[in-house]
Amino acid sequence: MIGVWPSPRGVMQWSNSYEHRPMTDSHREASKLGQFSWALFDWANQPFFTVVTTFIFAPYFANVMVGNAVEGQAAWAFTQSTSGILIALLSPFLGAMADAGGKRKPYIFTFQLLLGLGCAALWWAYPGRPDLIGPISAAVVIATIGAEMSIVFNNAQLPHIVHPERMGWLSGFGWGLGYCGGLVALFIVLALNDRTLFGLDPKTYPLERLVGPASALWLAVFVIPMFLFTPDTARQKLTLWEAARQGGWSLLDTVMRIGRFRNALLYLIAFMLYNDGLASIIAFGGVYAAATFGWSTVTLGIFGIILTVFAIPGAFLGGKLDDRFGSKRTVQAAALGVIVATIGIVSVSADRVFFVVPASDILPTRGLFGSVQEWVFMGFALLLGFCMGPMQAASRTMIGRLAPEGMTGEFFGLFALSGRATAWMGPLAIGIVTTATQSNRLGVACVLIFLVLGFVLLCGVREERTKA
Repeated sequence: MIGVWPSPRGVMQWSNSYEHRPMTDSHREASKLGQFSWALFDWANQPFFTVVTTFIFAPYFANVMVGNAVEGQAAWAFTQSTSGILIALLSPFLGAMADAGGKRKPYIFTFQLLLGLGCAALWWAYPGRPDLIGPISAAVVIATIGAEMSIVFNNAQLPHIVHPERMGWLSGFGWGLGYCGGLVALFIVLALNDRTLFGLDPKTYPLERLVGPASALWLAVFVIPMFLFTPDTARQKLTLWEAARQGGWSLLDTVMRIGRFRNALLYLIAFMLYNDGLASIIAFGGVYAAATFGWSTVTLGIFGIILTVFAIPGAFLGGKLDDRFGSKRTVQAAALGVIVATIGIVSVSADRVFFVVPASDILPTRGLFGSVQEWVFMGFALLLGFCMGPMQAASRTMIGRLAPEGMTGEFFGLFALSGRATAWMGPLAIGIVTTATQSNRLGVACVLIFLVLGFVLLCGVREERTKA
């Protein structure tokens, strides 16, 4: 895959401020191996998001460990909202601190370590142990913080290792590689499902608990190339305390002057909303399907594989569309697809499709996805899978193109803040609505508010480099 990079020139067809901009020292391209190793970071981290927070462990936590579908969905929602609040508080300051201190890899290592430890602790998520719900929720929060914060610093390397006009392709390649990693992880889960793991009692759900430690092991192996081959920014001669102090003052100055970055601010607000909607429907799609259709771990794994297969070409295609037509247009098209897919997903219940059309009862003896409800749900879920890659990859490229020179880490920190400032609100809203209405369906449907508002605000954003 290293030899398939496109020519760095001639790919832009629309007028943007970064088109054909000459490279500075801070934008000197890394080697192809360095760029591939940067993209491999997504492969290393993706199993946590695929098998832990989406398709395998999350439904297990909500529907088995907690033991009640409604209470479980609410508990998982509150866990995700807690991690979102903490990430929102930490990310901009740490991003500014990294800009001041220079190197990003020490921060990446620290937070990847937190991710690994949090994942390893999920082995103790035994069923029928309500006393463990709190500690396991804390482990999920720690792992999520580790994953999201390390991604902030890895993202901040993007503008420094590739030509500006090729950032879209590299970002999309990373997302696509990540989805491939998640796909492989799901295949491994299915391959192990029918086997007795280490002679353990199947009633303790060893497979569902193992996905956490296995994700930590996967991470430890595949993140190594990024540390070895992707160049870090030059170290500034500052101590950790000096970097923290300078980064804090820089962030305070940026926040006080944020009104001068009006275009970037509008984008960050738009991203804050539509990304929260996307993250919520991804995180709770498997939980909703398991509660509605009674899907087993095997069925959830197959569902995740199918969804990921559709997400991979979407991510790669999105990267090419990003470089050709611009990040904004790519995000807009993908966001429309996600909105349609979300409406379609919540239009399906146990006895109806498209909200009002009656459907036959879901029989326990049916085959795989053997009901009309499941076919309709799968159709819209595949549309979601195809669109979510371009939406996420082009959003990452967009902030790289908007960030002022010398402020990429800080703006990626603000990018993570905008992606997380309301990330606690989406799951929190799902938890509150689910609890108030005792309806999983209505709880998930509230994410449409975030998606639509974000799309509307994005229409007013200009795709151009912000002046420092």
